[in-house]
Amino acid sequence: MMKYLQKIGKSLMLPVAVLPAAGILYGIGYWIDPTGWGANSVIAAFLIKAASAIIDQIPILFAIGVSVGMAKDHDGTSALSGIVSFLMITTLLSSSAVAMYKGVDVSEVPAAFGKISNAFIGILAGVIGSGCYNKFKDTKLPDYLAFFSGKRCVAIVTAIASIACSFVLYFVWPIIFAALVAFGMAIIGLGPVGAGIYAMLNRALIPLGLHHALNAVFWFDTAGINDLGLFWSGAEGAVKGVTGQYMTGFFPVMMFGLPAGALAMYHTAKDSKKKTAASLLLAGSLASFFTGITEPLEFAFMFMAPGLYLVHAVLTGISAVICSILPMRIGFNFSAGLVDWILSFKAPMAVNPLLLIPVGAAFAVVYYFVFRFVITAFDLKTPGREDDEEDENRITLANDDFTTMARIVLEGLGGKGNIKELDYCATRIRTEINDYTLVDEKKIKQAGIAGVIRPSKNTVQVVIGPKVQFVHDELKKML
Repeated sequence: MMKYLQKIGKSLMLPVAVLPAAGILYGIGYWIDPTGWGANSVIAAFLIKAASAIIDQIPILFAIGVSVGMAKDHDGTSALSGIVSFLMITTLLSSSAVAMYKGVDVSEVPAAFGKISNAFIGILAGVIGSGCYNKFKDTKLPDYLAFFSGKRCVAIVTAIASIACSFVLYFVWPIIFAALVAFGMAIIGLGPVGAGIYAMLNRALIPLGLHHALNAVFWFDTAGINDLGLFWSGAEGAVKGVTGQYMTGFFPVMMFGLPAGALAMYHTAKDSKKKTAASLLLAGSLASFFTGITEPLEFAFMFMAPGLYLVHAVLTGISAVICSILPMRIGFNFSAGLVDWILSFKAPMAVNPLLLIPVGAAFAVVYYFVFRFVITAFDLKTPGREDDEEDENRITLANDDFTTMARIVLEGLGGKGNIKELDYCATRIRTEINDYTLVDEKKIKQAGIAGVIRPSKNTVQVVIGPKVQFVHDELKKML
């Protein structure tokens, strides 16, 4: 089950990668017309509407992304299946349709069906679409039905499966929706502390790849919170000074705290290994600061020093609490980096974005000294502090030598014959292997990668960083 949920999380990276486009369009539009939000400028209105075309359709993007991502060969046919499933479910369970089934007025239909077009249903539709594709893409029918053989039957099977799913959801969805709303309201009811709990869990769940499910509750309109959507649209339900509280606290950490923690790891590294550690930590810090992509940096110490990662999760929660208390609200479309910070200055729900500078500086100091103290006090094996035998065979690679990196990774994974499946997400190569005893983690780490994760006996994830696609492409060629 864990492995399956991780695959869903990986699949969400495809639609999430579209969101920065919305952020840029929104940001420019609000900079042009910061008070009218398009009412005073045709250009601003055009850009904002273009951005909302992406944000408003997140459930559909999730349906497509998950369906393609979960398909064994990522064929486009699975995308069609995901769309078919989403349209089927949302149409059959719309408020007007449910009112017809019950023979009542639309106003009497449970609120859950008014929220049927949401991120959760998008993910579910993607799972149904990909599942039907994987199962029936090679189906051979009798000659008189041969036209519908193979991939052509997938969408038909998906429609049938979605009807069955809709029947189940007719009874189950109100219960699920009520549970999600109750969870969200419980966190909201805790105020700043609730924001802190959410932020801490967000970081804590990253090693399991389950943080995406948590984000869907708070950032998108799954349970009526929709922090991300309301921050950028200012639509009904947005509250100035409140909306954005589930995003703001990440900025001090991603732009200032983690890079400062990386500096502490560099300063505590062994002199003989400082140069090697610097290249890894600097690349991760820049990614975190500019784009809010933290995985390369987090995975550099997550498994080497899990206690330090727990400290990081707690500090992220503290940041969210403090930022929720302060009169500061910043939002993002992708992640809490410099680009999104600048773009959100004129967003409808933005409040004192410049306050991030002193808050971030304070968190930089806290991160640096807390990390340095914890590392030295407990002699943690952060980058540059590994035992000598772990590092003696590490190869120094030329910049962007993805071919050599891929070759080393492949050898460490047990060679071509040991690879059953190969895929990648935002920062990791994800593999299914035949024989776990052939995997040599020390060999893999010679490539200068950030870390190796083994979620299950036959699953190995190699943390590369933002340029993971290029290593993956080289591996595909070798395979």
